[in-house]
Amino acid sequence: MSELTIQLKEQMKKHQGFTKVKLAERALFIIIGAVLMAIGLEVFLVPNQIIDGGIVGISIILAHILGWKLGIIIFLLNIPFFILCYKQIGSTFTLSTLFGIIILSVATTLFHSVPAFTNDLILATVFGGLLLGAGVGLVIRNGGSLDGTEILAILATKKLPFSVGEIIMFFNIFILGSAGFVFGWNRAMYSLITYFIAFKTIDIIIEGFDESKSAFIISENYQTIGDAILKTLGRGVTFLKGEGGFSGDNKKVIFCVISRLEEAKLKAIIEDKDPGAFLAVTNIAEVRGGRFKRKDIH
Repeated sequence: MSELTIQLKEQMKKHQGFTKVKLAERALFIIIGAVLMAIGLEVFLVPNQIIDGGIVGISIILAHILGWKLGIIIFLLNIPFFILCYKQIGSTFTLSTLFGIIILSVATTLFHSVPAFTNDLILATVFGGLLLGAGVGLVIRNGGSLDGTEILAILATKKLPFSVGEIIMFFNIFILGSAGFVFGWNRAMYSLITYFIAFKTIDIIIEGFDESKSAFIISENYQTIGDAILKTLGRGVTFLKGEGGFSGDNKKVIFCVISRLEEAKLKAIIEDKDPGAFLAVTNIAEVRGGRFKRKDIH
């Protein structure tokens, strides 16, 4: 056996081991996410007749009307979406979603007999929404979903001129409105607050607390501003060549990536070095490679 063949086999073993670790890690986080959502539902929201949006919200309404276990209805209502997801999106996402919803269904059944932590509607709304958002965010971040409406919205965007978020919002307005007829409009309004808290928590879990932002700065004092960013924030900068569309003058454009917490400091630097400089800041979903990590400032 040649040395090259041995090396290739060793690399394949390492890759397989790495893949197994990643799959185990993904499965663990999906379990944690589904259990968190189940706690939010059965311990905070359902006992206080507050609902979530999507298929879960419909399931809560049907469980109340029919007297069935919530977990059973969640699983049954999602079956058509599993089939649709497998045909249209792919097996990996479908299996992750199926696994997550099975865990959610089992966990809600287990937590059904646990007494409500609180009867205070405000506390139930806030903590229920936080747990829901944290759970859904963890599952989405690890390649799955806990609600069939998300799958339907992804597919609908291919034929409709609306975003995934807009389609989900339309569904949820209808579902939360239906809750008003079943549980009363007071509970429907609490449900709307829960949905908003969960929605914002999902964003935080997916994007992280230390959200990244990109900044483009156009200034005649580009070197001074670039040096200040490096010295004060510890962030590297890139000078891009630009040309004024109106004047035709050559411009230097400073590009850098900062955290959300550093945005105010960046604005202070620009205000100090060149108050008339052009600044554009945008959110970034993900940053990889390069030298994004801060350099220590001594």
